[in-house]
Parts: sequence; structure tokens; C-alpha cells
Amino acid sequence: MDKPPDFLTTRVHKVDLERGISGLCVGYEMGEWRMEQLVENTMEWLPEFSLKQSELEKMSHSNSVNFIRRAARAVYNTEKFKNRGEFGELFLHIAVRQVFNSLPAISKIYYKDSENDTVKGFDAVHVVGPPGELELWIGETKFYTSITDAIRDVAAEIIAHTQIDYLRTEFIAITNKIDENWEHADELKKLLDSNISLDDIFKRTCIPVLLTYDSSVINSHTVCDEQYRIEFEREIMFNFDRFVSKNLPGEIRIHLFLLPLKQKEELVTLLDTKLKIWQQL
Repeated sequence: MDKPPDFLTTRVHKVDLERGISGLCVGYEMGEWRMEQLVENTMEWLPEFSLKQSELEKMSHSNSVNFIRRAARAVYNTEKFKNRGEFGELFLHIAVRQVFNSLPAISKIYYKDSENDTVKGFDAVHVVGPPGELELWIGETKFYTSITDAIRDVAAEIIAHTQIDYLRTEFIAITNKIDENWEHADELKKLLDSNISLDDIFKRTCIPVLLTYDSSVINSHTVCDEQYRIEFEREIMFNFDRFVSKNLPGEIRIHLFLLPLKQKEELVTLLDTKLKIWQQL
């Protein structure tokens, strides 16, 4: 599946057997944090985030506007947008796709019951790796201003979402939503079969977690120079250490993505403005 061009710079990337970290940087241009460019790139990911595989295959240059409009309308259609989490889910989608070259297995947004419902269950369902060795990546995200609150809330959610009953229910829901036209449908269904032990499923499963927060480092710089890179990595690793200090389940791999922001509230407003433009195309 072709994907939009990479925009985020991965300035920190450490892969461990059980816990990994990627620090994602938006960067600066002419002394300004690249918020508008981030928003433009984010919108380019909407079709594959919001639509299922069989629809994407029908998308062409001649009908692309219709699909883009449908993808934008699938996110939400409300003026009460400031505390919604869909753009956090989209950032998680982008991060896993860009850093690990994943493939989205299902679009959770596509299966919403109504346009302003929030998505239940895991915030992303992707696969990583070659055929025959696919890994299931089921993600969690917190689109927050406070990293302390984000770490606290996502840790509690990970613990809740890795209970046996929850996982079995979610795996059934995922299996029922897999597009039959998707090339990896059969392999993923076999992995998630109810007769397969969770112990075996966990060997091929990772939980990617994306957290955003208003960053003191981002707000104290205007260029990606050496001092910025040093402080950026220091802040990322400090928050990573805080995250892994939580009592997280040890039987499943977790990879943390941190996306520090200049000001989340301003970014949300611009994202909403652009989304509404796309909805009217």
C-alpha cells in the first residue's frame, strides 16, 4: 500500500525486546514550529485511516475528491471537537506506518455506529512484518497537553485492555471487521483464532502507544540545532523512563511513541478547521 510522504523526523529510536521508544519531531521553519505543515501532512493520511481496503482500491485520480470527502466526514462532524481523540488515533496511525512500515489491518473509524461516536477498543490495528511472520500491533493513544496525565491514563488503559476477557472480545471484533479483500486477511484471522493460546498470540503482538504533550523543549527553541537535539532526546528519555516505571504487563511488548507539541489547543483548532474544509470538498 502506497503511503503519503514521511513528515515527522524520528530523533530518538531505541528498540528493545519488551520496551521501545521513538521520539518524533515536527521541526521548525523560519523560526516557527511547523504546525501548518504538520496539519497538511496529517490530512493526506485521512483516506487510508478512515476507509477500508476495498474502498481504497477503488480510489483513483478521477474520483479522489469523493473519497477524500468521505474520509474526512468519517472522523467526526461536531463543533465540540477540542476534547476528542480522533486526531491522536490518526497520529498513532501515522507513527506506526512511518517508523515501522506497518499495514493497517482495519479502520476502526470506518465501523463507527454514527458519525460522532467515539471508537471503542484499541485505537489502531496494524500488522508489521513479512507474510508468514506478521505481528499484530494494537495501539493506544492519548492526545493530551500534559505528559503526566497521558502516562497515568494510558498505563491504566493498557492494564485494563490486556485482561483475558477484554482481549478475547476485542480479537473477535477485529476478526469480524477484517476486509476479505485484504491480502493478509487469512493470516491475521488464523493468528487471532479463539483456539490459539494468548501466550502464542503475545509472541507476535506489540502494543504501540502514542502520547502527545505540550513540551517545554519545543517552546524554548526555534531551530533544530545541536542544543535542541540534546534537549529533545533528554526530555524524550526522561518521559520514557516515567512511562516504563509504571506497573505495565510484562508478557507483551510495548513500543512508546512520544510526539511533543508546541501547543496542543492551537493545533487542535487548526486540525478541525482543515478537516471541515475537506468535508466540504
